[in-house]
Amino acid sequence: MLFVDKILKVDDPVGAIGVHGICGATGTLLVGLFATDGGLFYGGGFTLFGVQLIGVLAVAAWTVATMSILFLVIKKTIGLRVSAEEEIDGLDLHEHGLVSSYADFEIKPNLKDVI
Repeated sequence: MLFVDKILKVDDPVGAIGVHGICGATGTLLVGLFATDGGLFYGGGFTLFGVQLIGVLAVAAWTVATMSILFLVIKKTIGLRVSAEEEIDGLDLHEHGLVSSYADFEIKPNLKDVI
């Protein structure tokens, strides 16, 4: 997740790309390497790994194409970002009318600053 956030600079606050995308692709490819029936490391050759690789690439291409179209439509119609005021105040207030969605969470001042 840090690679996606810090290096690729993708705004992914829930870690969906890192967890589901990268880990899912890695797990799929590892089947082609470690499967006891046809895996590369168990004498099966590159066939199963190749099939798994094609599957990962197909899903990645479909996802990029579909999400590019979807985000373009959203950007041109209602917009992808909230206003600066909504971003600063928090969406809990503007979307749901709540001051805070997190019980017991508040920013407390440093006592040195108060005294």
